[in-house]
Amino acid sequence: MHAAIALWRTKGYADTTVADICKAAGVSKALFYFYFPRKEDALLEAGFLSVREAREKWRELVARPYDLPDVIVAVLATLERTMRRNPPQLIIEVTLEGHRAEQRALAEGRSDDHHASRFLLLELLERARADGKLPSGMDVLHVARGAQALLESGTRHWAAGEYGDRGFAEVVGRDITAFVTGHTRLADGEPRT
Repeated sequence: MHAAIALWRTKGYADTTVADICKAAGVSKALFYFYFPRKEDALLEAGFLSVREAREKWRELVARPYDLPDVIVAVLATLERTMRRNPPQLIIEVTLEGHRAEQRALAEGRSDDHHASRFLLLELLERARADGKLPSGMDVLHVARGAQALLESGTRHWAAGEYGDRGFAEVVGRDITAFVTGHTRLADGEPRT
């Protein structure tokens, strides 16, 4: 994975072949294909590895009294620091391939909804619900799906430079917090406006 990421950062994702990755890593193609059926699967794995720090951050923050919106922004700030180490085109490729993988799974009748790894904020939202920060009846899987859509769209827009001087965590954190707050009000029985 480290060899692949280094090549993608310098040579670009589209111009890096599996043979290039294997040569840089000192492994055979057979070993690569043992772990990854396609180059795109390696890209997805790299994307999942980059969120590890973000998940560790929320676990650290909820170990003491916390405010959910602050935790969401801190998680996104951690993710933003990770994203800043990569070329924008690679960030866009990772988010698009994640979307394509989800669509393939749905077309094949598979659903990865039960895997917390698919939705960055699912475990955090489940913890917040257990801690009484969210209503007990809230469908956190549904909210995590919506938050993931905002996260992925925001990632692509940020990588394309559409936020100007505003940071990823600032813009996307506000969007996700508003989304979660709206669903919290609905779950609490507040009337729709």
